Formats: sequence, C-alpha cells, structure tokens
Amino acid sequence: MVRTFGPRSKSCVPILMYHSISDNLFGMSHPYFQINTHPRMFSAQMRWLKRSGYRTLDLGDVLKGLETKADLRKTIALTFDDGYRDFYTEALPVLKQCGFTATVFLATDRIANTPVRIEGADYLTWSDVRELHAEGIRFGSHTVTHPDIRSLAPEQLEYELGRSKEVLEEHLGVPVESFSYPHGFPEEDKDYAQYLQDVLCNCGYNHAVSTILGRASAKSNRFRLPRLPVNSLDDQAFLLAKLEGGYDWLHWPQLLKKMVLHNSSILQSSGTNERTARTS
Repeated sequence: MVRTFGPRSKSCVPILMYHSISDNLFGMSHPYFQINTHPRMFSAQMRWLKRSGYRTLDLGDVLKGLETKADLRKTIALTFDDGYRDFYTEALPVLKQCGFTATVFLATDRIANTPVRIEGADYLTWSDVRELHAEGIRFGSHTVTHPDIRSLAPEQLEYELGRSKEVLEEHLGVPVESFSYPHGFPEEDKDYAQYLQDVLCNCGYNHAVSTILGRASAKSNRFRLPRLPVNSLDDQAFLLAKLEGGYDWLHWPQLLKKMVLHNSSILQSSGTNERTARTS
C-alpha cells in the first residue's frame, strides 16, 4: 500500500534516531521509548543497510538534495541524541567499516574533560568529540542542560539554544547548524512551535530534527524534520518498513494524541484559574 500510494522513496529520506548503543535499558520498556540499541543489533542493522545499498548523507546535504529534487533513493541520515560515550566505543568502529557518517547531538553541560556519568551511562569527553569530528562525524546542539524546553522562560530558552551552540563552536572551530529538541517537539502548539523556530533562526541554526514520526521530504519544515526511532527491537523487517514509509502514517495519531493532551491541559488550567478567581 505504501509503495503504491505513498510518497516516492526518491523524494523522501529516513532520518534514523538513535541514542545509546549499549544494553543499558535506562528504565524504559515501551518499544517506542526504549533508547538503547544493543551493540550486536546496531552492527547487524548497519551491515544490512550497507549490503542493501544504502548510503548516508549529512543533514545539510539531505536538505539540499530535497530542495533540488535529487534522486535520494537508498539515502538515509543517522542521528544520535544525548552524546553517550558508547557512540565512540561501539558505534564509530561499525560506521567506519560501513563508510557511514552521522550527526551526534550534545547537551553541552554533560560533556567535560573526563566522562560524566548519569543514570549509569558515561558521556563523551571533549577529547572524544574532537577526535570524532576529525573522523568526519558532525555535531549539533541538544541544549545545555537537556531541559523540557516548554517549561523555560524566554531568557532561559535563549540561553539553552544559544550557549550550547557557542560552546560547541568554541571546541570544534566550525559553525554548528543543527539542533535536536530534547523531550519531544511540541508541534501541537503552533504558536510555540513558531516561536521556537524564530529563536533557532536568531541563534544562527539552519535546521532542527524532531520526534515527529516519518521521513523527511521537500514539504518538511527544516526546523522540525521528522525522524524514525530505532532500537534493539528493530529487526530487518521492521527497519525496512520504516525506511519504505510504513510508519509515516503514525504521525497523525501521534499528533492527535498530543493535541488532546494539550487541549486537556488548557482546560484544566482554565478551570483552576476560574476556581482561584472565585475564592479570591
């Protein structure tokens, strides 16, 4: 059905979203929210992609290809959120063997001169980051402290987005154009989503990846690019379905759920304010 009626693969690019390449489950059990991929499974996924003729492009090149209507069949982008050190120890050797590149999004307060450990997982060091950059790995911002950005005041948001970019550029010596939203993207709130885009533009970012489900296309907003989460549960059949658009439709129930929760939150807030006004 997707192959017949869905968007053509040559005009869509799957942006795969990874986090930790380890057996650390981080307390998550739901297939969508599980953020680890076992090293053996990750290796199997990458080698299958290589054998199947897939190539990787950096996010900026993906956007250029979509804008120029290039043939992007068998093209993917690989992204890794948070900056776990297992990217250096487990993912990089496999990526190099397959000739693949990737973008890693860092929360800069978690990157130091020695590994920072949070929830039993080590994070990259600045030495690791510079070495990975020399190997061709791209880096983007994931804020400074990895907050829920919806809870931030305007000046705090500007700090999280602007300062993280500055720190990365100071350590890498190159412009940082990519951003990844922590804790999901609030697409259900159109005004706030536009506000976030404006702040990103003002900070000098060129594009951003989100947790919106689906593949990127020429119609995608470059500041809310969709991605496809991948973890240890993605065997070849699941991964192929995602690459060919079998999961694109899930964006609509995902958005509907967000809108219901958002509207419910507004109603609850209005009710609380009304009760407060009556008793004051």
